[in-house]
Amino acid sequence: MDANSLAMPMSDPNAWATAMNNLGMAPMSMTGQPIMSDFDPSLGMMTGIAPMNPMMPGLGIVPPPVSQDMPIVKEIIHCKSCTLFPPNPNLPPPATRERPPGCKTVFVGGLPENATEQLIVEVFEQCGSIIAIRKSKKNFCHIRFAEEHTVDKALFLSGYRIRLGSSTDKKDTGRLHVDFAQARDDLYEWECRQRMLAREERHRRRIEEDRLRPPSPPPIVHFSEHECSQLGEKLKDDSKFAEAVRVLLTWVERGEVNRRNANNIYSMIQSSNSHIRRLMNEKAAHEKEMEEAKEKFKNALAGILVQFEQIVSVFHAASKQKAWDHFSKAQRKNLDMWRKQAEEIRNIHNEELMGIRREEEMEMSDDDMEDAPESKDSDDSGPLAQVEALKEENDSLRCQLDAYRNEVELLKQEQGKAQPQHSEEDTTRQQQLSFLQQALQGMQKQLLKLREDLKQRETELEKNSEEKQQLESQIQSLKDRIQAFPTSHALPVRIISTFLHVHPFGASIEYICSYLQRLDTKPGVPLQMLFVSSLSSSFYRFRGF
Repeated sequence: MDANSLAMPMSDPNAWATAMNNLGMAPMSMTGQPIMSDFDPSLGMMTGIAPMNPMMPGLGIVPPPVSQDMPIVKEIIHCKSCTLFPPNPNLPPPATRERPPGCKTVFVGGLPENATEQLIVEVFEQCGSIIAIRKSKKNFCHIRFAEEHTVDKALFLSGYRIRLGSSTDKKDTGRLHVDFAQARDDLYEWECRQRMLAREERHRRRIEEDRLRPPSPPPIVHFSEHECSQLGEKLKDDSKFAEAVRVLLTWVERGEVNRRNANNIYSMIQSSNSHIRRLMNEKAAHEKEMEEAKEKFKNALAGILVQFEQIVSVFHAASKQKAWDHFSKAQRKNLDMWRKQAEEIRNIHNEELMGIRREEEMEMSDDDMEDAPESKDSDDSGPLAQVEALKEENDSLRCQLDAYRNEVELLKQEQGKAQPQHSEEDTTRQQQLSFLQQALQGMQKQLLKLREDLKQRETELEKNSEEKQQLESQIQSLKDRIQAFPTSHALPVRIISTFLHVHPFGASIEYICSYLQRLDTKPGVPLQMLFVSSLSSSFYRFRGF
């Protein structure tokens, strides 16, 4: 190495001071003495960098963190027995290998041939505490630190040129190359730490699950004569009934009932049944309390609404010209704003009260519909009920049919995508597929049959409704004719009705008139003929009905 090139910066103190000034640092000589006594840090060309003395005791090698846009400036590092010169900033950064997990060991190459372990400790101990140094006979070594973050500080020294003292001998100089190193101890410690973190995470998760898990129910005692007698007493107590009936249910589900204790179990079931009336009474009491609370809330809401109406009426009265002219502009603005707010709140409460009343009316109408007797005839209610039942069955069958179709499609897709490994699986899947297809066909036939039955029922229902309308019209016409008859025709109508009842195959008008003439000779024959002929259509319909 050329000695003049190393000593050139020191031979020109002004150039050295200008370079240090541009970096914002106090100009220092190689021995640590200041070159310019009247140095002003504020005159530096690079603003934002605080003045820094590389020889300041306790100063780390790594510079303070700077912004991403500003490049890192490496400086000269002075040690007791050596000096480190930064690399050329125009060169690319040194290459490094992938960082192993938990890396605490670095590889240091390019050491001077005369470098000793004490020199290595002196240079790298400023990065952090060193646990071990494994130095090779050649110009490299391995350094293991106590902490992982110190490895990044050591990598900062990669590319520096090192010189022992002021010697220019080749054996006393070198270019450092620092890189990650893989060590079994680092990997073992990292794995131990990961296992410890995993254990802690499992422990925290277990604690959280235990905290969120619902409490387990108390254990159920086994059946015995003594426990059976105690359980019978508990079933009679209202406060212990819930726990006792749970024990009874567990015993019955376990199969503890036999011929010897069947009477005791029956008596306990009978005691449980006796609590139904009590529970119904409690339910009725709670419903009554709920109704009272609703009524109280409705009354309170109505009172509040009345007070809101009064407040709104006060605002309306104040808005009239008699009082409005006496208020100032600010007072009028406030009164207008208060009136709008009161009206909005009044409308909200009014809607709420109207909603409560509508709900009560709907509940009352539902109760009336349930309590009211069925006004439909038995002939009409039967077909309607059957039609509704058929519709419901039709819907259920359609849902089942869709489910079977989906299952068949899924089986076909699975069979097309993945080839089965064994022949047994093929046969089972084919059987399942054939069974589902048969069930699907049966469901389709049943669905078609139900649709035909539904259509027939609907046509029958339409025919019955038409016949009913015709009969009602006939009955109404007969009623109208009967009401139109005069009172004097009542006796002949009854006589003719009795006569026709005796003669189911009917009779001629002349025969009926002769029969009436034999019974009563007062009216004339032409009058009887006219009366019977006017009623012939009515009696004909009556006989036809």
